[in-house]
Amino acid sequence: MTDILTAPPQAEKRRVTETWHGYTKTDDYKWLKADNWQAVMHDPSLLPADIRAYLEAENAYTKATMADTEALRETLFQELKGRIKEDDQSVPAPDGPYEYYSSFVIGGQYPLLKRRLRNGGSEQVLFDCNALAAGKDYFSLGDVARSMDHRLAAWTYDDKGSEFYTLKIRDLDTGTDHADLLENTSGGACWSADGKHIFYTLQDDNHRPLKTFRHRLGTAQKDDVLVFDEKDTGMFTGIGTTQSDRFIIISVHDHDTSECWLIEADRPEEPPRLVAPRVPGIEYDMEHHGDRFIIKTNIGGAEDYKLVTAPVSDPSPANWVDLVPHRPGIFIVGFAIFKDWLVILERENALPRIVVRNMTDGAEHRIAFDEEAYSLGLGDMREFDTDTLRFSYSSPTTPAQVFDYNMRTRERVLRKTQEVPSGHDPSLYMARRLLAPAHDGEEIPVTLLYRKDTPLDGTAPLWLYGYGSYGISMSAGFNTNILSLVNRGFIYATAHIRGGQEKGRRWYKTGKLDKKMNSFRDFISCGAFLVAQGFTTRGNIVAHGGSAGGLLMGAVANMAPDLFRGFVSEVPFVDALTTMLDDTLPLTPPEWPEWGNPIEDKAAYEAIAAYAPYENVAARAYPHIFALGGLTDPRVTYWEPAKWIAKLRAMNTSQNLLLLKINMGAGHGGASGRFDRLKEVAEVYAFGLKVTGKLDAA
Repeated sequence: MTDILTAPPQAEKRRVTETWHGYTKTDDYKWLKADNWQAVMHDPSLLPADIRAYLEAENAYTKATMADTEALRETLFQELKGRIKEDDQSVPAPDGPYEYYSSFVIGGQYPLLKRRLRNGGSEQVLFDCNALAAGKDYFSLGDVARSMDHRLAAWTYDDKGSEFYTLKIRDLDTGTDHADLLENTSGGACWSADGKHIFYTLQDDNHRPLKTFRHRLGTAQKDDVLVFDEKDTGMFTGIGTTQSDRFIIISVHDHDTSECWLIEADRPEEPPRLVAPRVPGIEYDMEHHGDRFIIKTNIGGAEDYKLVTAPVSDPSPANWVDLVPHRPGIFIVGFAIFKDWLVILERENALPRIVVRNMTDGAEHRIAFDEEAYSLGLGDMREFDTDTLRFSYSSPTTPAQVFDYNMRTRERVLRKTQEVPSGHDPSLYMARRLLAPAHDGEEIPVTLLYRKDTPLDGTAPLWLYGYGSYGISMSAGFNTNILSLVNRGFIYATAHIRGGQEKGRRWYKTGKLDKKMNSFRDFISCGAFLVAQGFTTRGNIVAHGGSAGGLLMGAVANMAPDLFRGFVSEVPFVDALTTMLDDTLPLTPPEWPEWGNPIEDKAAYEAIAAYAPYENVAARAYPHIFALGGLTDPRVTYWEPAKWIAKLRAMNTSQNLLLLKINMGAGHGGASGRFDRLKEVAEVYAFGLKVTGKLDAA
């Protein structure tokens, strides 16, 4: 690596001391959290000058330090871009008289949303997101909800990265927008059957979606009718419709409790009807089929979920009858319902499969694949009365495929295979699924991808990716980006650690709250196992995670720094204790079921304090670390990575790089344009190649 061109910024220390449950908590960098952070989410120019100066100094330092990777970043970007079909198009999804699809134009950063008559006809561009994004640093199209007669669309967009969505109404025939303008929505919308009313959820000043409103077309937002008002700030509220379009569902939930309220789409002005009152730890979600509902739930100890039915006339739990009983170890990921069919996506031993059930006679059959590791998902399906199931399949070596499957004849038609314009030969690569032993005897699935000519004698560097929170499972699907690492000699590994649901709900529960330490120990176990198996050596692993996966990175950097060469932490949740102690932040009360409430619970305080990355930074030799954040990120606020790097720089006893980059025009998801995002990926990969001595790798 070349010499650093500038001295690293040194954040001023302004010590703040607090006492919680008898413990003294000090923070030298709390000032990096802007007092007016809520206003900054709406208008980034309001960021206080001293904070802006510090963030810009960090960005300048990172730019100077990474200057020697400029040529490599450009090479990587061209590679990443070369694997994308620039004028790609999705498989059209039939819906009523039309089929809907999206496409890109060569050089375009954003998609075009289109439709055409399904029996033939000219193409109609409904939304040109390149035009909508023109002149904006950031643009994200949220929801496009069509009225049932296909004349209108309620569409939402965010142009700051703060996830406050503006909602407009577009006439799909003329392409013009009505005067209706709804601000600060959560991004979703649902229509009444008559096409005269829209239901949406409003974000409050603390970025919490708690109130659901009904808007009548042609009226002002101030006249909208409040139809549901959630008083518990620890819950999320969302809006959706059943596949049959008969019901609008208001869903209230946190990470382990849920509640649903129904509005009949053809009776939009009637008050919502409660299905089952919330009970802590009981979850359910639902679909409609004829005179009954199909409900996925964990009631009655169904840890991996079961499906029950309930009559539309009275869907209360007293009337729930098992349709698909609970089967321990077989995790129901999701389901879809059609006029004649029930489709279940389930997972067993970390591998997914699709089960198709005939709703008339109950006969079932399965759709599964033979590869050692793969990803399977339900596709874009908008019709209720159909025999066609759309699903997607890929594996670490197999590009994504979209199939239409006739559930009656069992005929499978390949509708699309992901194109890799620069070329991809699956025979050059090896994908494997291994089981790493955990500290307590559990077996942790690990997915590997490497070139067959990569030496497996310990000399190869290893890129280890992980997440492990909220029950989110890591896919074993195809990712063109990581080929740039694998082709340069990296072994790419995904650690399916506890906190996800790869091995069912128990896998999640044993990686949260007071058992959260299992997630970090699992990740370390995976790295140590791959060293023991001869894939790499200690100190030659680059670890990568984002958001709650950034928490994983920070905790592991404190616990086992010598195992790793470097860490990449994107939008990292590294100041977990401080955030969970601040109930004014957007996600804090809803996150307490995941992490614990350290305000009220001393044991929760102690548990979080034991692993929170920022709290546990100490005088030790840290590996290279690259932290990335977004100024308008409402999920993991910019000051978390900023504070973390500042403290690391003050405490680190090694000469390794500690870099911070804050995107001053984006939020949690990074850059919004598809090519701009690839430039961020190229920068992350260049960092990993730099610190592993592969700066000049072709």
